[in-house]
Amino acid sequence: MANNDQVILDQILEEQRITRAPTSTKSDFFEQYTSEQVLKDYDLSDDEIEYGLTGGGHDGGIDAMYTFANGELVQEDFDHSILKKNIIIDVAIIQSKTSNGFDESTINKLISATGHLFSLSTPLVTYSKIYNEGVLESVGNFRRLYTAIAGRFPILRFKYFYISRGESHNAHPNVKRKSDDLKSVVLNHFPHAEYEFSFLGASDLLALARRQPTTSFELKFLESLTGSNGYIALVRLKDFIVFIRNENGQLRKNLFEANVRDYQGSNQVNDDMQSTLVSGGPEDFWWLNNGITVVASRAVQGGKTLTIEDPQIVNGQQTSTEIFHYFHANNTEVDERCVMVRVIVANEPATRDKIIKATNSQTVIPAASLRATEKIHRDIQEFLMPFSIYYDRRKNSQKQLGRPTDKIISISLLAQAMMSIVLQRPDDARARPSSLIKKDEDYNLIFNSTLPIQIYLIAATIVKTAQSCLRSRDGLAPKDRNNLLFYTTMHASAVLAGVSAPTPDQLANIKIDSISDDIMNSSIIAAEEIYRELGANDQAAKGTQFLMALKKNLAEKLPHNTINISIGQSLSLW
Repeated sequence: MANNDQVILDQILEEQRITRAPTSTKSDFFEQYTSEQVLKDYDLSDDEIEYGLTGGGHDGGIDAMYTFANGELVQEDFDHSILKKNIIIDVAIIQSKTSNGFDESTINKLISATGHLFSLSTPLVTYSKIYNEGVLESVGNFRRLYTAIAGRFPILRFKYFYISRGESHNAHPNVKRKSDDLKSVVLNHFPHAEYEFSFLGASDLLALARRQPTTSFELKFLESLTGSNGYIALVRLKDFIVFIRNENGQLRKNLFEANVRDYQGSNQVNDDMQSTLVSGGPEDFWWLNNGITVVASRAVQGGKTLTIEDPQIVNGQQTSTEIFHYFHANNTEVDERCVMVRVIVANEPATRDKIIKATNSQTVIPAASLRATEKIHRDIQEFLMPFSIYYDRRKNSQKQLGRPTDKIISISLLAQAMMSIVLQRPDDARARPSSLIKKDEDYNLIFNSTLPIQIYLIAATIVKTAQSCLRSRDGLAPKDRNNLLFYTTMHASAVLAGVSAPTPDQLANIKIDSISDDIMNSSIIAAEEIYRELGANDQAAKGTQFLMALKKNLAEKLPHNTINISIGQSLSLW
């Protein structure tokens, strides 16, 4: 008989599944939900969580796998060149079972898979008949990163999670001993790695689910100036580190989600900053640093403490991260130096965007870093909202508001959808999940004020409908869903427009109520048939043969446009 925690957990899972992902099966949603809970501190989006799911046949006991470099998710297009020093690689491997206990056979599978897949001397293709594409790609992401930066001597941490609906304290001693055997296999491959194995049951999952992200933070200061809508404060470094570090000693990633500058690793400015911190000269740190800008929805002073609601560090991630590294590596209890922190209360999105642009205009940064602050993205967000599609300009902001997963679309997913339907380049959309909008040439083609605004509604609706239909198909592994998504999106958009290579105007004129599951499922069948013929793997999804065959399929069924519009000509004709 189920205990109370199991009953409550089941109720929460079903409520969440119906609200957020009604087309997912209970077992699939359990894998997604458990991954989300154990990785909560990494602040991943739903799309990023789904990216790491590997369960299904031939998974070797690995239902999900994620690699992080200094807290950033590593995908196939991850740029490791920014990692210069103080590198920490975390590998999270998750096994999720809806059963009521823990068994030895599951850990035996993990032992075998770890022995095979993390032997760097053996090519992954050797195991293509043993493990599915999702597992091989996830391990491949780790291998590419680790071999590229091994000479920089990163700290390597393996974290295994075995999750079930049982109770972790009831795991049999023989099962727990198996985790020691797994540790031996990991250390055989990586002798200096750190290893952690966690059994998580219903009570543990409930505790994780109840741990909601903190939205109110306290910042102690030494001195401050107060304005009508903000504060300028001198904050001791040892008090600032308390503000930016969570209870596990990690950097609070969600404080930087609106920041336009990713941490740039070891460059001259950051090296000099770290040297200043370590040397501890006679000058106070705030004399030598531009300080940090925090935007908040509310800030209240009480004595020498600011209570800040929904803080976002919009300028100063470099400084914050170097301070974090300094405190991580040094005994700093006696350090009395300060950093200057500006806290600005701004609730209007347009005002926040102006602050972000202004505070980041003093140094040369890539234009791609300011994408989300541009007017076109505010316009898209406002246009989509009446149609109950929520544009996630600020990562996970819509999720925190309780919006259904199948109604939320991120900037990166919308960019991939536009790349697929407007430019008919689903292969590029699939191969570059995190870097697509960093290239100015591509960005200007898909986020352009000369395009009809309706096209973004069509693109968002088609790609979210495709996601939903792919999730509801029996026997389709997560990696296959990911590989088929943008080809399905391209095919369905052409069918809906009635021409094999539709123009932006033709796409914008598609009627929303014509985007049906029936049309989407027909497009899935067409794409999947070609995908299977080409080997049903990542190489097929990222190569040109799939695209050529799908275009041929469309050309045989649909009329051509009378005017041939090439990508190079497209902007002048739009």
